[in-house]
Amino acid sequence: MRTLLVLTLSTLVATAAAAGPSKKEIRILREASAVVETLMATPDKSIPEDLLQRAECIGVFPRVKKGAFVVGGEYGRGVVSCRSADGRMDAPAFYSISEGSIGLQIGGSSTDIVFLVMNPDGMKHLVSDRFTLGGEVSAAAGPVGRMAHAATDAQLQAQILSWSRSRGLFAGASLNGAVIKTSEDANQRLYGQETSAKTILIEHKKQVPEAARKFVQVIRKHTARGPSGSEAGK
Repeated sequence: MRTLLVLTLSTLVATAAAAGPSKKEIRILREASAVVETLMATPDKSIPEDLLQRAECIGVFPRVKKGAFVVGGEYGRGVVSCRSADGRMDAPAFYSISEGSIGLQIGGSSTDIVFLVMNPDGMKHLVSDRFTLGGEVSAAAGPVGRMAHAATDAQLQAQILSWSRSRGLFAGASLNGAVIKTSEDANQRLYGQETSAKTILIEHKKQVPEAARKFVQVIRKHTARGPSGSEAGK
């Protein structure tokens, strides 16, 4: 009886993974692409280009809900991508964000969150089940503008820099206290099999899924190291 139950559960898990990402996960990928494009459309009020070029990873969490932690324990979900050996952002992984103020002080019922992981030490935390910004990982609100020359010492030393947008207002936002957690079920559906954040983001053993192709093209365009846009779409 127990063997039959295990086999049944294994079959259900495999079937769910084979079905592909859910409508919600496809929407998150689509909206994450739109968030980046919208933010970068006005260079003087966007994430500094040199920070995007230096960043090791980028995370985008669209429409994070204010107060959503009351139901289900999380504010929202998003995607994270890291650079592969060739310097380009690669296949993404789903994450959730919860607790903390996450910059919602600028108002609005929902907020778009973007963060950059600035060094390998920050990347290491992405492969843990969960980590707290301002706790295990040093974090700071990011500067806004074409270049990062006005960045403070705290910003220059932080492992993660973050920004938020609500009601059209874009600004650096502190995520201290926010908990970032891997969404294992969503990643399993996206890649069609059980996988880990380490396999996706650090080892780069997964190809970019069709559902995530647009998102990866967009972030490659804006994080390219070299001539503007030279890595996009390749």
